[in-house]
Amino acid sequence: MKQIFAILTILIFSLPVFAGDAAAGKAKSAICMACHGAAGMSPNDIWPNLAGQKEGYLVKQIKAFRDGVRVDPMMAPMVSSLSDEDVDNLAAYYSSIK
Repeated sequence: MKQIFAILTILIFSLPVFAGDAAAGKAKSAICMACHGAAGMSPNDIWPNLAGQKEGYLVKQIKAFRDGVRVDPMMAPMVSSLSDEDVDNLAAYYSSIK
């Protein structure tokens, strides 16, 4: 029983925690609006909607573009200067939109 508790404790505390500030993310989102729409709803099938996506997914994808893990010539310059805090805030903002 103690082993199960220990394993569960490790798993719970090893999960990523996202603590972005949605208001700060909204303020930073102007650069995203041109392609992804004013409220994260893309006006074009080429670009995905950001509104309502899971926060962890957005963090992972934005960081992948920023860090060169995912390569897209349009996204790279848009995210290259974002800090981890900026990414967390943008993800919190877009995930909060329903």
